[in-house]
Amino acid sequence: MSTGWTREQMAARAALDIPDGSYVNLGIGIPELVTQFVPEGREFIYHTENGLLGMGPPPAEDERDLDLMNAGKKYVTTVPGASYFHHADSFSMIRGGHIDVCVLGTMQVAANGDIANWSTGAPDAIPAVGGAMDLVQGVRNIYVITQHTTKTGEPKLVEKCSYPLTGPGVVSRIYTNLAVIDVTPDGFQVVELAPGITFEEVEKSTGATILPAK
Repeated sequence: MSTGWTREQMAARAALDIPDGSYVNLGIGIPELVTQFVPEGREFIYHTENGLLGMGPPPAEDERDLDLMNAGKKYVTTVPGASYFHHADSFSMIRGGHIDVCVLGTMQVAANGDIANWSTGAPDAIPAVGGAMDLVQGVRNIYVITQHTTKTGEPKLVEKCSYPLTGPGVVSRIYTNLAVIDVTPDGFQVVELAPGITFEEVEKSTGATILPAK
């Protein structure tokens, strides 16, 4: 079976769908890579909930500013016009509906757009949802980037989430190593297959009914 897109290719593909001039928040993990792939002729204004608007790509190792990190504790740069602000102001931007797109990682996404991306519910799991709950409720468009299955081959796209929800019915589009997939009233629907991937491979790796591309 082919592996499809790499992590970087998934991030680049997601960036193609972000409209010019969007205010964008990126989750931890693969979504952070999106900063490296702004399509030519477009401008995205990246927001991080710890208090920065105008986040740039990761710096070279010898150019790191020890005081300049994103919410995932990764070193970042700033672009001209960037601004810093209080954590509470940052969450006011999120809760007030001022962020256009959020790209998140996930543990599970359900066919109705439910997302579970903060805890497995195990006794030793992360004790709090953090900013993810605010993001999925306050941001206008929620995209997800994730491997199609877990390391052990379990589907991440499922009929119903078995992990605690971050938000119900909020995901609109999913980018995996196998395909771009929309959440529709009829469930998952393939928009685009990764090179070398067949619909049958995607269907076999999905834990819910999935429709082929129109």
